[in-house]
Amino acid sequence: MPRFSQNSMLQRNPNAITSILFPLGLWLCIGIFAAETAQAQRNVVVVRPKEIHDVLVNPGMGITTFQRFNGQEPNPPLKWSEAGPVAKLPQAAAHPDFPDTSVSYCRWYWNVLESEPGKFDWSIVDLAIEEARTHGQKLAIRLMPYSNEDPLPEWFRKSGARRANKDSDKDGKIWQPDFSDPLYLKYWSELVAEAGKRYDGNPYLDSVDISSVGYWGEGWSPYMPAFPFQKALIDIWLDAFKRTPLLMNFDEPEALAYGTQHGAGWRLDCWGDMRVSSTDPYFPAEMLEIYPQQIVRTGIQDVWQKSPVSLETCYTVPGWKERGYDVDYILAQGVRWHVSTVNIKSSPIPAEWKAKFEEFQKKIGYRFILRRLEYSKVVKHGTMMPVHLWWLNDGIAPVYNAYDLMLELRSRQESARILIPVDVRKWLPGDAVFDGSVYIPEDLAEGNYDVRVAMLDPRTGVPAIRFAIEGRQDDGWYAMGSLTVTNSEPLQ
Repeated sequence: MPRFSQNSMLQRNPNAITSILFPLGLWLCIGIFAAETAQAQRNVVVVRPKEIHDVLVNPGMGITTFQRFNGQEPNPPLKWSEAGPVAKLPQAAAHPDFPDTSVSYCRWYWNVLESEPGKFDWSIVDLAIEEARTHGQKLAIRLMPYSNEDPLPEWFRKSGARRANKDSDKDGKIWQPDFSDPLYLKYWSELVAEAGKRYDGNPYLDSVDISSVGYWGEGWSPYMPAFPFQKALIDIWLDAFKRTPLLMNFDEPEALAYGTQHGAGWRLDCWGDMRVSSTDPYFPAEMLEIYPQQIVRTGIQDVWQKSPVSLETCYTVPGWKERGYDVDYILAQGVRWHVSTVNIKSSPIPAEWKAKFEEFQKKIGYRFILRRLEYSKVVKHGTMMPVHLWWLNDGIAPVYNAYDLMLELRSRQESARILIPVDVRKWLPGDAVFDGSVYIPEDLAEGNYDVRVAMLDPRTGVPAIRFAIEGRQDDGWYAMGSLTVTNSEPLQ
């Protein structure tokens, strides 16, 4: 077989040198790239926090207290009061057998709030807000016009306002208003407007129910007005509360659709009603028949993605047990509806159902798990540092208020807080990833720093949300590791 020297190859094919040198250049580039990649990887810290499985008490979610606050005695198993507190309530002698919670839900009647025309007693609501703060909660409220046992203010009944029924009617003992009467709109809207002036945007107010029509302001009545009058009674709330979340009561489909289309979340008052039939036209078999279909017919299936869903038990949880209701079905339905807050009327949870309710509490609302964090082991101050965060919202709803996701570098001498530019309100159930860079302040001294993560209340700058991971420290921040700040480019 003939042998060819390199020169003879070139003589026959002058371009052959390209085929020799190109692979060498390619492999040289690949080698350099691989080396640089390896060097960059050596300067990366990878943190994989360990998940925990505790029930987390976080803002705007969970089981609420009702007409009382954390640490106070629950109601008897089958009884509760519709009238909210007007004075301080005593603390229980021992920690009560009831979940700690971030929300207290209270409601009051018109005749208590405005016993004389134009004279509003807001001290009742002020006290409840202060009590909620003292007990580590925010306050959710409803202002109610009247009930079957609590009349409209006497001055209103004597104001010339129209009555919808007569003394001789079956319900004649209750003075039923004509909800289409301009005087009803005038006087009720004055109360709502004053409430909005005083409380809209209050950082300690969690939510406000849209309440204008019928017993307890639930939105139903034997004397329902035409929808234009209902709309006017919804609009007064939309006008009065533009910053505090509103919740639309469920009972009238057109009203429900209108309120949620204008930014309100929704709530229903008879979660857990497992009756299969009813002869009462004003109390149908709601949960099994009415609610699931009405959610579809009113087109509110996706409201939870931007506004909260809140549920209230029909009867109490012990009342479900007494009636033989299927608690697994009830809790699963709450999960399907993407609920954030649940009012069980501060009644005790039967012992044999506590484990089920704990698992339910781990699902409702939001539940943030940091799966992975990457940052530089050594970084020069005054430069950008690559950061990677992988989160999981393992709950069934987003968080509805804005919180600042913050990275902190802390040494014994100083610290720096670095905002991660994300909107956590957009973290629907599932994964969320941030791939970006953050600026390391140029005045940050050289040295070793602990790396910590937290979600802060933007108003107070204090950690506000617990994560479902290990590493939480006494001040609410989560320890992630450490890095070194240097005055020169880090050696790879």
